[in-house]
Amino acid sequence: MTAFARVPARADVIIVGGGFMGAATAFFLRTHGLSVILLERDLVGQAASGTNFGNVRRQGRYLPQLPLSNRSREIWGRLPELIGEDAEFLPAGHILVTTSEEDGARLEQYARDCKPWGLDLTMMTGDQARAMFPMVGPDIRAVSYSPHDGHANPRLAAPAFGRAARRAGARVVEQAEVVSIDRNSEDFTVETADGNRYHAPLLQISSGAWGRAMAATFEEDVPMAPQGPQMGVTEPLPYRIHPVIGSASSVTEEGVYLRQVKRGNIVFGGGRRSTADLATKRARLDPMNTLRQMPYLARLVPAMARLRVIRTWSGVEGYVQDSLPIMGPSDRIPGLFYAFGFCGHGFQLGPGVGATMAELIATGRTDIPLDPFHVSRFQRTVPTHTAP
Repeated sequence: MTAFARVPARADVIIVGGGFMGAATAFFLRTHGLSVILLERDLVGQAASGTNFGNVRRQGRYLPQLPLSNRSREIWGRLPELIGEDAEFLPAGHILVTTSEEDGARLEQYARDCKPWGLDLTMMTGDQARAMFPMVGPDIRAVSYSPHDGHANPRLAAPAFGRAARRAGARVVEQAEVVSIDRNSEDFTVETADGNRYHAPLLQISSGAWGRAMAATFEEDVPMAPQGPQMGVTEPLPYRIHPVIGSASSVTEEGVYLRQVKRGNIVFGGGRRSTADLATKRARLDPMNTLRQMPYLARLVPAMARLRVIRTWSGVEGYVQDSLPIMGPSDRIPGLFYAFGFCGHGFQLGPGVGATMAELIATGRTDIPLDPFHVSRFQRTVPTHTAP
C-alpha cells in the first residue's frame, strides 16, 4: 500500500457539518463511548457558527424549546471544566426593551408564560431599568430582564468543541466536502471530494443552511431558505454595557440588538436580513441596512449615535418556514438524525443540542422534548412561531 492510498474509515457515527451543533455532538458522543468521524467542508466553526452575533439568551424563545435552552445554559456555565475553554462566555444578563405599550404587554405575558418552563424574568418600567442600566435610552418604556443569560464569542465556541472532540478521540476531518451519501442495509457511506469514503451505521446531518439539500436526498424536504443576518462592530469605548440589549419590537427594522465586549467594542445586529447564496457560500452585505440599524440602536443606547462603525459582516444561515429547527431522528431512514436549520437563534443552544443529540443517538432516548422540531411536522399543519 502506498502512502497515497485512500483507506476507508469506519466509526459508530458520522457527523456531516462541523459547525457548533456538529462539533458539540461529536464531543458528547465521545463521552458516551461511541467512535465519531466529524466531516467539515471548510474549517470547524467557519460558517454561521462563527459569524453570528454571539447571543446566549433564553428569553423570547418558543416555550417548548426552553428545556433544551435551559440544558444548554447549564453547560455554558461549566465550559472550562468540560472542554478546557470558556469561549469568552459572560453571564452578564440579557434585557429585551420596548418603546410601545403593545410590545410591553407581550413581554409581560411571556414572563408569566415562561415561568413554568423554568425561566424567571424580571419586568421593569423604563425608569426602573435606567436606574439599574443607566445606558438605556429615555424612550424605553418596558424591560424584561433575564439575569443569567449573556453572550460569548462565536469565533471561539465551535472550534473549542472541535478541539475538545479531537482530544477525546473523535476523528475531525476539515477541508472534506461531502459529495455523496449512500446507505445500504448496514451502513451509511459518505464520500468526500478528495475521494475518501467513510462508513458508519449512524449518521447526523448538521450542515446548517445546506442541510435541506442533504435531507432531500432521503426524500425529506424542509421548507427552508438561506438568508444573511447583518452585523457590525464599533470602535471601542470604556466598558460599561454589561447585559445584551435587544429590541422586542414587532417591527422588523426596529428589531436590533447589541452587546459590548470587555475590549470596549460594541457588536450589533438585527433588522432586515439579506439574501445568501449556497453555491458561493456567501451572504450579501447590505450597507443600507447598517444605516437603517443606527437610529434604532441609538434608541436603545444613545451613546451609539457617536460611535464609528469599523467593520460589518454577514453569514449564511438557514431559516425554516415556521422559525423552528430540524432536530431529531429521520422519519424515514433508521439511523439518520438531523440537527440543522436553527433560524439564527442556535448559538445559545449549541452545547445543549450536542448533549441532547449525543444522548439520543447513544441511548435511543432523551428527556428533552423534541417533537416540535421533528422533520415529520411538515406533513401536518403547524402554527408559525413568532418570538417576542
